[in-house]
Amino acid sequence: MEAALSAGTGTRTPHATVPQPGTPAFGTAIAEILTGFFGTRRATVERLGPVFAEAADVLEQFVLRGGKRTRPAFAWIGWLGAGGNATGPEADAVLTACTALELVQACALIHDDIIDSSQTRRRFPTVHVDFTQRHREREWAGDAAHFGTSVAILIGDLALAWADDMVHSAGLEQAALSRFTPVWAAMRTEVLGGQLLDITGEAGADESIEAALRINRYKTAAYTVERPLHLGAALAAADHGLIEAYRTFGTAIGIAFQLRDDLLGVFGDPAVTGKPSGDDLREGKRTVLLAEALRRADDTAPAVAALLRSGIGTELSAEAVQRLRALLIELGAVDAVERRIAELTERGLAAIETSSATPVAKERLRAMALAATERTA
Repeated sequence: MEAALSAGTGTRTPHATVPQPGTPAFGTAIAEILTGFFGTRRATVERLGPVFAEAADVLEQFVLRGGKRTRPAFAWIGWLGAGGNATGPEADAVLTACTALELVQACALIHDDIIDSSQTRRRFPTVHVDFTQRHREREWAGDAAHFGTSVAILIGDLALAWADDMVHSAGLEQAALSRFTPVWAAMRTEVLGGQLLDITGEAGADESIEAALRINRYKTAAYTVERPLHLGAALAAADHGLIEAYRTFGTAIGIAFQLRDDLLGVFGDPAVTGKPSGDDLREGKRTVLLAEALRRADDTAPAVAALLRSGIGTELSAEAVQRLRALLIELGAVDAVERRIAELTERGLAAIETSSATPVAKERLRAMALAATERTA
């Protein structure tokens, strides 16, 4: 931990021009802010001793390791689109507050990997698997898997707590912070609620498209696009009309983003996505893709519907995954999801086009929407 935190404060040059979101330079700017924030935690970490230092180091590595910095990018564009000045005196504080979304994302991913029993994340062992391995290597007492899960839960909690710390230490003016805070609170509640809807849907076997879309809205769309844009707008004191346009855009593009993720979870290339192919089928995720397939199979091919229901949520072989993939295609479910992605993207783009967002922000949001919904990883 000491080596990681002593590398420097990671702070940006005050009022330096922030690179355009979606570029490697923007990711570098976000990473610098994150590195600087982790440095400010050093004294607290050291007081708690080497065990906590190790856990905090894993969190830092997890956050800095990768990701597209999608959420800070949408928040930043939301602020700019509502009149924020990228070179003004408040820009550094705003970008830092936007960057805190990466810590919320870290919490969600670490906990999601536990819930889904995922083994890898971005080509590395998931946090709970990492600490399970450390327990075994050190020949400690007790159940290694339980230890790994317990530590990962706490590391995810730490990420969420530090996200709040990052916002409140960003240097925002009190008026801006007062506008930001209720949106921030709503977003955190929504993502946790969406996660609960997800696991309850799997346990209760709710197969409806409506249930899957509700999960997509609150588990992903709300904190990936909708609320980040809303947060940026709140910081800039945007009017109600622009906030509503942002939220319409964010909901549509956020759900389309998740639908693309659902397709990648079944058909994605592991070398590109960093996760085993077919994991969503093995985990029994109640996605729109699966709901669409079951609805069609129930209407036209009950035997195929039974095969899908008996296969998902089990330890499928590579051959079994391939068979289920073929069924999803044959039933027309993949094409239906692709059409839904296109419709949602069109709806989101229309909302932003007719909004009062600045022309530059509209252009960037169009590009970001297409990048989010057409991606391959």
